[in-house]
Amino acid sequence: MITNASILITGGTGSFGNTFVPMTLAKYNPKRLVIYSRDEMKQWGMAQMFENDSRVRFFIGDVRDKDRLARALDGIDYVIHAAATKIVPTAEYNPFECVKTNINGAMNLIDACIDHGVKRVVALSTDKASNPINLYGATKLASDKLFVAGNAYAGTHDTRFAVVRYGNVMGSRGSVIPFFMSLAHTGVLPITDSRMTRFMITLEQGVELVWHAFDDMEGGEIYVKKIPSMTIMDIAKAVVPAAKHKIIGIRPGEKIHEQMIGLEDAAHTYEYKDHFKILPAIHNWSSDPSRINGGRKVDEGFMYTSDNNPEWMPVEALQAWIEAHRSKIGAI
Repeated sequence: MITNASILITGGTGSFGNTFVPMTLAKYNPKRLVIYSRDEMKQWGMAQMFENDSRVRFFIGDVRDKDRLARALDGIDYVIHAAATKIVPTAEYNPFECVKTNINGAMNLIDACIDHGVKRVVALSTDKASNPINLYGATKLASDKLFVAGNAYAGTHDTRFAVVRYGNVMGSRGSVIPFFMSLAHTGVLPITDSRMTRFMITLEQGVELVWHAFDDMEGGEIYVKKIPSMTIMDIAKAVVPAAKHKIIGIRPGEKIHEQMIGLEDAAHTYEYKDHFKILPAIHNWSSDPSRINGGRKVDEGFMYTSDNNPEWMPVEALQAWIEAHRSKIGAI
């Protein structure tokens, strides 16, 4: 679907964009791949990696700026919305800024994509958007709702919106694995709560889920990848086996266990081989055969949380992954 198309990624200099760009260039050969972000230094650094590839373009801009978005979307066929204020404590202490990017930015993008005839938009979400207890999760839940409703808001326009939701991205910049690695020399790792569990996904799996969404979506779906869980204690053991652990307590807005599909979503959720799909409750879209597309409705009372997950990643598997990706961990 995206072969020879023009694609724009908001927040494209982040961990997702740095993985999506080379994978998509190799697999789909897009006509143009535009990196839209506000950090000129990250753009400059990323540009060095693709300086000989005329398909990759860079556009300085902020999703808070609707006029700039409109300019950037000229001639664009597909959009991936990865821009977000996403560090949980940062959002708790800077709530107005988080709302401006994650909610106002989503509204700007939806309007601009409809106005410029973009064909398909996939927004990246997070497990923290399901039953949120922190501001980041609350803004992403609002963003998810906006993108789902955007399919009705588009009216007679052909623009369609969907969402992909996944958990902790292994090795991404600012995440727990590079954080623990940076403290290895101290011999002590801070643990918020020994009971804590998290979903684990690779950036490559995240990219593949976006590709699938573009291919499968009718509009309004939330795609949830089936991925393993780990306890925070096992993550610590995998990263720095010999380190001691110091319990420091949960940070503001942090959960013991993460959730990707809540009890209230079960009535509209369908299961597939490698993922789940939450269909919209509005407009009877949850009973639309083209959106269900062969899925099996989950049982009443179903929940998908990091502690009730049937799939768990062993310590040895994470250690093997770290060794294979050590040079990239925390760099993108």
